[in-house]
Amino acid sequence: MGEITNWMDQIVKENPNVVTKVDYGKTYENRTISLLKIGSKSASAKKAIWMDCGIHAREWISPAFCQYFINQTYKTDPKMEQMMKNMDFYVTPVLNVDGYIYSWTDNSTRLWRKNRTPGPEGCECLGTDLNRNFDINWGTLGISFNCCSIVYPGKSAVSEAEAQAITDFVGNRTDEILCFLTIHSYGQMLLIPYGHPNVIAPNENELVHKHKKTTCNTDLCLAMKKVHGKQYTVGTSPDILYSFSGSSKDWARLQGIPFAFTFELRDDGTYGFELPEDQIQPASEEAYSGALHIITHVHDKEFIKPTSTAATVAAMLWTTMMAVFVTSTVIV
Repeated sequence: MGEITNWMDQIVKENPNVVTKVDYGKTYENRTISLLKIGSKSASAKKAIWMDCGIHAREWISPAFCQYFINQTYKTDPKMEQMMKNMDFYVTPVLNVDGYIYSWTDNSTRLWRKNRTPGPEGCECLGTDLNRNFDINWGTLGISFNCCSIVYPGKSAVSEAEAQAITDFVGNRTDEILCFLTIHSYGQMLLIPYGHPNVIAPNENELVHKHKKTTCNTDLCLAMKKVHGKQYTVGTSPDILYSFSGSSKDWARLQGIPFAFTFELRDDGTYGFELPEDQIQPASEEAYSGALHIITHVHDKEFIKPTSTAATVAAMLWTTMMAVFVTSTVIV
């Protein structure tokens, strides 16, 4: 973790005109939660993209991708340069700092998932699953109130410092943030809201037909596949993974952020969370292509009027996929 912190400081030192380091929380073990704010300086208010990595400690490819993504913002890509004039990027390389550091202790801790807060009174186990701790149908699905479980959601909604840090920072900028991306592994999936099976999209049948356990041929999946041939699937968690509540992605969508995705990076289960070192670069490259595809669409929808039939059709497709989800208890 010290290497990542030093790297962040070096990025700021080398690029003071476009990069700022922002400390926005403290962990249970009193470590600082930091992000890099990247974008051209502007006197006027700008829109923004949120990205966080390392919410689950054992998913080491996630922080590696955030570093890769930040490094790519300095390439001479004209589109990225244009987008940085209109939008800022808030990127947290490691959200679950305590858990991430603990997972590096030795082989016995390598697959640690949660943070490191003490359990409730009488429980000898540590840690809360941060991606079950957000205030969206908290504690209802895909969780266990056994404090030793890897999906223990905490003592209450937003009981954890890391979830509170995102809730405060993002929650105060919901009019500013256009897109919320949270990076996980593994499974080669992109999850859209919601994790609750009773929160359905108007086009649920179409989404299930196109995406559930089948080949995904949308532009988004193809953008990722063309890089190294890896197949990704897009859909809601209940359709292509499992149902669960309290995720940061679902919370972000409930706040009114129009685009919210969870990336599940490589692999397909061969190596799982212990992705070989020689796959870090290609995994990051294909994920970057997918993220850039999403971000470009979000940017162009906000700042560029579609002028062609093709652009109109593309916009309609995205609007349909990300249509408002409605239930009797949740209205977005």
